Order: sequence, then C-alpha cells, then structure tokens
Amino acid sequence: MLSFLPVLVFPLLMAAAGVRDAISYTIPNWMPLALAGVFLVAAPLAGLGWAAIGLHLAVGFGALFIGMAMFALGWLGGGDAKLFAAAALWFGWPGVVAFVLVTALFGGLFTVLLLMARKYAPPRLIGAWPNELFQQDAAIPYGVALALGALTVFPGSEIFAAGVAA
Repeated sequence: MLSFLPVLVFPLLMAAAGVRDAISYTIPNWMPLALAGVFLVAAPLAGLGWAAIGLHLAVGFGALFIGMAMFALGWLGGGDAKLFAAAALWFGWPGVVAFVLVTALFGGLFTVLLLMARKYAPPRLIGAWPNELFQQDAAIPYGVALALGALTVFPGSEIFAAGVAA
C-alpha cells in the first residue's frame, strides 16, 4: 500500500507547484523539499535498490547544479531551479532525459502562448488575473512547464511503474 505513495504525492506536489508559480510567481521551498523527502521514503518502498537510489540522487544533485547555474545566468527563478532538481530526482537516469526534453517543449509552447495572450487577450481577462502574468514585460513562470513536463513523463517512469505494480 505504501509503495503507491509516489503515484499520489509526486503529481499532486508538481501540479500544486505549477499552479502556485502561475499565480504568485513563487514556489515555496517546502514544495521541492517535500518532493525530495517523499522520494527518499517512496523509493525503497517501490523496490528501488541502493544503486538505483544512488543514481537518482546523483541525477538530482546534477540537476540542482545545472539549475543553480541557470539561476545565476537569470534564465530561471530560484524556485524553478529547486523544483527542477526535485523532479529530476524522481526520474533518475535515463528518465531525466525525457523529462528535460518534454519540459523544454512545454516551456516553449507555454511561452509562445503566454506571449500571444499578453498581446491579444481582452483587457477584462488581464484585469481578472491575480498577478502580472499577462503584463507585457512580466517574466515567464517556468514552474508551469516543469509541472507539465513532469506530469506528462511520470507515468512512464520507473518509480511510477513500481508503485502501480505493488
């Protein structure tokens, strides 16, 4: 029963982080920390061995390093970098490759659609949104793309398959 935990918690936290980023342009630290903490409990319950868990941890730390570099360059927000690392931890190797590619596709699509909405959306829609999401010079909340990429790829992941099979 407990091995089903990742099937429930990961999608809920990722979806919540994406929505939170779209609404407030923030991803609270507790969200990526909760994802990492639940992974450490869920991975052994799902039957991942120590070598597999170690590889997942290496991927997560690598993603954190890459995310920090992207934050330093101004390409991502700090919350996005931490969420990227926490999600990458769940996918491990080679699953992180699909996660990164699908997230990049969603990121590009979301950016184009958001820029079009900013240009062509009716003023009442812009005024109804609770933050500056539709303002011309506002940043792009990349947590949305991270959540969409993670939710799309997760059903094909090793840990999802193990959680469903249990």
